[in-house]
Amino acid sequence: MPGKDAVSGVDSVGTVSAALVTYASIQALKPDLIINAGTAGGFKAKGACVKDVFLASDVAFHDRRIPIPVFDMYGVGARKTLAAPNILKELNFKLGKLSTGDSLDMSPEDEKAIQSNDATIKDMEGAAVAYVADMFSTPAIFVKAVTDIVDGDKPTAEEFLQNLISVTAALDEAVTKVVEFISSGKRCSDL
Repeated sequence: MPGKDAVSGVDSVGTVSAALVTYASIQALKPDLIINAGTAGGFKAKGACVKDVFLASDVAFHDRRIPIPVFDMYGVGARKTLAAPNILKELNFKLGKLSTGDSLDMSPEDEKAIQSNDATIKDMEGAAVAYVADMFSTPAIFVKAVTDIVDGDKPTAEEFLQNLISVTAALDEAVTKVVEFISSGKRCSDL
């Protein structure tokens, strides 16, 4: 966990903190698998509801716009995640594509990129974790619980804060089940 920001005292969120913690964790712990657990906004048009738990099948950035050939693909940073069909089936999670950016709100440019990424959920860490995990060839899965409906009728920040406590409880339960499933002797190829 990235902990609290030393200046503001709030939880450290976003791609910079996520990348740093992932890098340091891989260096120190040499894990066989990374589980990135967190909250996300969901898209009603893609079937997301508040408290749904998703496994991300793919991750990409939606706010790294570099309109230069090849750098444009680097900016999006699209990656497949570790396929975990047995976790998906056994724990009854939903499957969707995850798009990551450093803002809670969604600019028109972000919205276009998120649609291009075919995202079902959006967060502020996942693609950064995937980027670092990929650097070290460390498999990663992404467990995301939906706090707010991005294409709904409530303001994102309001809905996020309204649902955060109950959704993090659901996320805690989901991640506990994932860890128990993995701890039962499963290899990454069995997930």
